[in-house]
Amino acid sequence: MVEEAENAAQGQSGGISIVLVDDHAVVRGALRVLLDGEDDFDVVAEAGDAEAGLRSVGGHKPDVLVLDLNLPGISGLAAIPMIKERSPKTGIVVLTMRDELAFVREALQAGVQGYILKEAAQEDLVQAVRLAAAGRRYVQPALGARMASEPQAGMLDGLSKRETEVLRLIALGFTNQEIGDQLHLSIRTIESHRANIQSKLDLTARSDLVRYAIDHHLFETGP
Repeated sequence: MVEEAENAAQGQSGGISIVLVDDHAVVRGALRVLLDGEDDFDVVAEAGDAEAGLRSVGGHKPDVLVLDLNLPGISGLAAIPMIKERSPKTGIVVLTMRDELAFVREALQAGVQGYILKEAAQEDLVQAVRLAAAGRRYVQPALGARMASEPQAGMLDGLSKRETEVLRLIALGFTNQEIGDQLHLSIRTIESHRANIQSKLDLTARSDLVRYAIDHHLFETGP
């Protein structure tokens, strides 16, 4: 797999530019030391929150963004669509403590190239960055094995687990702001989920969404 990562990165001109976003300065420092140890890596900026990270990505247009999910203010997960909009060619590698498969799947669905737990950064981060720079995907092997062995709960007509949660709250009459507050997501992210739900189900009226939720017993479980 290491050889595959090295081959995937071949043909790129110059080094791989990287932006780090993590709210702990000590962690950023350790990551910089690890990444700067590679001759073809160039850490061009660091940020401690998503808003500063967005500015750095917009200014540098890096090849790869290494992103934590637990950030003050806008969460890393909520920031992913904004990052992709601001710099579509930047590959995103999530480096986090969150090992729940729901987070892994949602991050991958949002378009990240890599997902790694911080405990495995020493072994996997360099490889993930190389693959992301080449437009390839890398999920920490232990997480990938769990994803393969554990079926995804809450799938209805192609809806992700998060979209199913949003659909249930929509059907219960909550506003986008209230849904965002409950799920700790931005209004923009809820609007995106709502648009995806309507597109996948080919339903636009709230009454139709309520009927769908009733038919699929979504009111029988908590949010």
